[in-house]
Amino acid sequence: MTDETPRDPIAELRAVMHRLRAPGGCPWDADQTHESLIPHLIEEAYEVAEAARSGDMAHLKEELGDLLLQPVFHAEIASERGGFTLDDIARNITEKLIRRHPHVFGDATVEGSADVLKQWEEIKRAEKGGGKQQLLHGVSKALPALMRAQKLQKKAAKVGFDWPDAAPVLDKIREEAQEIAEAMAKMDQAAIEEEVGDLLFSVVNLARKLGVDAEVALSGANEKFTTRFHQLEERAEAGGKNLSKMSLTEMDEVWDAVKAGG
Repeated sequence: MTDETPRDPIAELRAVMHRLRAPGGCPWDADQTHESLIPHLIEEAYEVAEAARSGDMAHLKEELGDLLLQPVFHAEIASERGGFTLDDIARNITEKLIRRHPHVFGDATVEGSADVLKQWEEIKRAEKGGGKQQLLHGVSKALPALMRAQKLQKKAAKVGFDWPDAAPVLDKIREEAQEIAEAMAKMDQAAIEEEVGDLLFSVVNLARKLGVDAEVALSGANEKFTTRFHQLEERAEAGGKNLSKMSLTEMDEVWDAVKAGG
């Protein structure tokens, strides 16, 4: 290859991955399996999400590269066993996109995003044989619980099993909170766990009815708490105090000042 020859970045990435897995390559890379890579795949996906929310394009590009490595890695492992290749992965998803967008690549018509999603589900069902399937079939159990709750509720809402608006969901949240209190009074740990789950499920329902992505909202709350807690630590240290030796009342006073921006 000369310097003037255009380089294919994906082909280069594939070649590097092949070299890493080959004899004389990297022992760690050579030891990996589809199963051992699962935690890395999940972690990289979450790091992409965090970078996307940050608005930092350089960071997002880096994290997307880390995520891109995962299908390349899996394809290399599969190809070694005579399975699929990266080209097979790309070919399959390309064919699926064309097949499930007949309003773009065919003569179907849609009115908006809602129609697109409905059409997608109909095509997906036909691809799987067109047989009767339970409505909630296909909502992966591997999803984070918050995200899965949101998807389950959206599926159920498609057939009208849904609250008319957000107001009764608030009533349901109050009801679930009361049931937690009752379970606590009985010191029934199993019931407490069940009722807390019901409360969380209802809160996700409220978020959905208000047009809020529960996963994104909770991520934002996590970041806000982290920022404020760091400020709490910094103010305690600036005042010559050890956070672990402060009383809850003292910490609350500083926390309230942090919240107020004072």
